[in-house]
Amino acid sequence: MKFLAQIPFVDLVGMELLVCEAGQAELALTLREELTNSWSVAHGGVTMTLLDVAMAHAARSPNQPGHPESPGVVTIEMKTSFLRAGLGRLTARGTLLHRTASLAFTEGTVFDEKGERVAHATGTFKYMKGLPAGGRRIQRLNASD
Repeated sequence: MKFLAQIPFVDLVGMELLVCEAGQAELALTLREELTNSWSVAHGGVTMTLLDVAMAHAARSPNQPGHPESPGVVTIEMKTSFLRAGLGRLTARGTLLHRTASLAFTEGTVFDEKGERVAHATGTFKYMKGLPAGGRRIQRLNASD
């Protein structure tokens, strides 16, 4: 399944979109050494990114009752609780709890390959058709510049 928008950072980390429908989203990521911290477990930033992307996709998922189309979203607020170390293949599930015309209220959980909860979050997202930057991409510098 394809992500709802191209997000270069999500591609870099290696996330897979498994489900995105009617206020629900599920992502997976197989942990690699470069995504770990000094304890050799999932870096907190990786865990939070899984939660953020899962909740954002739940917020803008297709086929929400009463909302046939969902524009893009930006994260307004996110609170994360870390419950245990993340190891192996991680799965994040996001759920849309409530939606207004401009805001989405969500929650998400990351599970390890044994089905144990690794982290839980709540998030608020703002629906937007675009950003003031107009979708401009950062220009990459090569070594010869």
